[in-house]
Amino acid sequence: MDINSDDLKIFVTVIDSGTLSAASVHLGQTTSGVSRALSRLEDKLSTSLLTRTTRRMELTEEGQLFLQQARQILAAMEEAEETIRIRRQKPAGRLSIDAASPFMLHCVVPHVAEFREMYPDIRLELSSNDQIADLIEHRTDVAIRIGTLSDSTLHARALSSSPLHVLASPEYLARNGRPVAPEDLAAHTLLGFAQYEQGNTWPLHHQTGNSLQISPVLTASSGETLRQLALAGQGIVCLADFMTRADIAAGRLVRVLEDSYTGFRQPIHAVYYRNTQLAQRISCFLEFLQQKL
Repeated sequence: MDINSDDLKIFVTVIDSGTLSAASVHLGQTTSGVSRALSRLEDKLSTSLLTRTTRRMELTEEGQLFLQQARQILAAMEEAEETIRIRRQKPAGRLSIDAASPFMLHCVVPHVAEFREMYPDIRLELSSNDQIADLIEHRTDVAIRIGTLSDSTLHARALSSSPLHVLASPEYLARNGRPVAPEDLAAHTLLGFAQYEQGNTWPLHHQTGNSLQISPVLTASSGETLRQLALAGQGIVCLADFMTRADIAAGRLVRVLEDSYTGFRQPIHAVYYRNTQLAQRISCFLEFLQQKL
């Protein structure tokens, strides 16, 4: 039996991608080539790792055990490669960064060219998840998370914080009037988050407290979608400064209820699983991003 790292990478990529065709795109191979590689791996192991039908694939019990070991082996190989690079004092290698799409678009993408010029040997992989993702399952080195962290198994590094603004377009306010107190929002079209209730609690002083739980008429899973809806005059929204600062400066969005704002700032953290010293390429990215924020 002669299993190599390519066998493991193909197997793990197929599982993470969900289909042979998706894995082939990620690996830069043909679908038939990936399928043959899987079959050869199963021959080497003398067991079936996957049950494949025309519609889906499922791991066998042996496949589940092998997947766990394969992930550990690949992680150990990457760790060994990383150790050598650290000794050479040259940040290099794959760096996978995950962030919600608004943060990725407004706070990471604009600075990628400068980062790549500074660290040409780091291979960036950027992904956007508007929901909390499993870092290990997605092979993510660092995830940027906005708001209060709830997962105590993650190690976190505070990067910055961002104020929130209650906003509407001038066109919406011209049609519907401007709210002067939080209680007036009941008569307006409110835009809010789907599957993220924390985002539907607005930091506004009102008659019964310092936070207002809204009932949105129109919801979206992404803050960037809500921003676009607000720009299109579809309602009032509460979004972070980092993604709306340019819109406010240009007059595309207008702050409302400023006198009722509590001053709350959303924390911005980098989260990761390592509890030892961060890899050099991770450290340099976080220091770079913190300066930009």
